[in-house]
Amino acid sequence: MKFSTNEDIEAPIDAVFEMLCDFEGFERSAMRRGAEVQRVDRLPKPGVGMTWQARFDLRGKRREMELEMVTFDRPNEIVLESTSPGMLGTTSFELIGLSRSRTRVRVELEIKPLTLSTRLLVQSLKLAKNSLTKKFKLRIAEYAKGMEDRYSRQA
Repeated sequence: MKFSTNEDIEAPIDAVFEMLCDFEGFERSAMRRGAEVQRVDRLPKPGVGMTWQARFDLRGKRREMELEMVTFDRPNEIVLESTSPGMLGTTSFELIGLSRSRTRVRVELEIKPLTLSTRLLVQSLKLAKNSLTKKFKLRIAEYAKGMEDRYSRQA
């Protein structure tokens, strides 16, 4: 199952990439929503091999996930792979500089079930794909707007 969207942001590509590298901010945001997030690597700066462990509730059940950065191509792309019992996921952020002050961000999320129980979960998600796609696009649009606002306050 795959979700994808594009958002144009009124900020240079380097600034957008730096905001996407605010991993501590993402960790805090997840914790405010009830997840437990812990970074487990010892890398001194962002790059391939960064790893997190996360625990959260989804559909009434406690889930555990490990995320690992598998691509870090400044300022063009970041790819995270997530693994949990029975499921694999890939999240990618691709940046394209449209002009010196405008950047397009393409966000893709793909999940692949590995067991029968996770296939059933994904199948139930597919039944709600239209509403989930709308929510996904809305969340990415809100985040992009927040990035624009942060950039304009700094400039």
